[in-house]
Amino acid sequence: MLLINLMREIFDACCLGFGCDTKAVVHILAHRDATQRAFIQQEYRAIYGDELTHHLSSELGGDLKKAVLLWLQDPVGRDATIVRKVLSGDTIDLKVATEVLCSRTPSQLQQLRGVYLTIFGAYLEHDIESQASGDHKKMLLAYVTMPRYEGPEVDGAIVMEDAKALYKAGEKRIGTDEKTFRRIFSERSRAHLAAVSAAYKQNHGKSLEKAIKSETSGNFSYALRTILYCAENPGLYFAKILRKAMKGIGTDDTTLIRVIVTRTEIDMVYIKAEYHKKYGKALHEAVHSETSSHYRTFLLSLLGHPPSH
Repeated sequence: MLLINLMREIFDACCLGFGCDTKAVVHILAHRDATQRAFIQQEYRAIYGDELTHHLSSELGGDLKKAVLLWLQDPVGRDATIVRKVLSGDTIDLKVATEVLCSRTPSQLQQLRGVYLTIFGAYLEHDIESQASGDHKKMLLAYVTMPRYEGPEVDGAIVMEDAKALYKAGEKRIGTDEKTFRRIFSERSRAHLAAVSAAYKQNHGKSLEKAIKSETSGNFSYALRTILYCAENPGLYFAKILRKAMKGIGTDDTTLIRVIVTRTEIDMVYIKAEYHKKYGKALHEAVHSETSSHYRTFLLSLLGHPPSH
């Protein structure tokens, strides 16, 4: 009842002609989990006969609007929306599609494919087929459709076989056997690939990451490296993406929003730890210096560091 009463009080002020209490909206929504956000939207629909997102879309603006509306979506629908936009929108961005798809678990991808079809009336595989090409396309199609084990156990013998097969498919020969890379990276679990990476370095004196960089290129290389990074240390992978979004002149707010919003309820504690370890600065301090106003407050709240007033 407390949540319902608070929701009614704030959104009456926001959407019934009294102007938007943006501070209150940010405070409430940033501190509610996915189930609570869904409940708030359900109650709003029941009370006002309209979607909360419609009202917030008209009341908020800029990067805050983008962040809040993305946050309000359920996690699977949010991923589907992000991927659909970069595969069929005005600007095709295969790197973002690769980031999202190759960083999700098999169970997450299975749910994403179903929701994608339900929301957009299109198959994810069809959109990949239409926009990607070559080994990158083959890699994405295999990765999103292939079932993979998600547990921690690995078979040491198969690990050694795969490490050897990847060496033969890449560094040991002239040219690259991309099919072997695609097969291993689409069929093996994260725990297995992490073990393969360690075995590769031990047996061949060079990291598997460097081998991928030297033997493959473009979006195919990025897909392989994303899969490998998320097998070994997804926190570090996303910390690097956030750093790149904030480094230099200007801020890539689209990336900043995408990563913070999609990872907050998954592994943000690890991302924050890896960011501080690698760059010697707290992630929330970096975000604070690159953002302002209610947008800053919202992102910092998601990070667990709302600014003090």
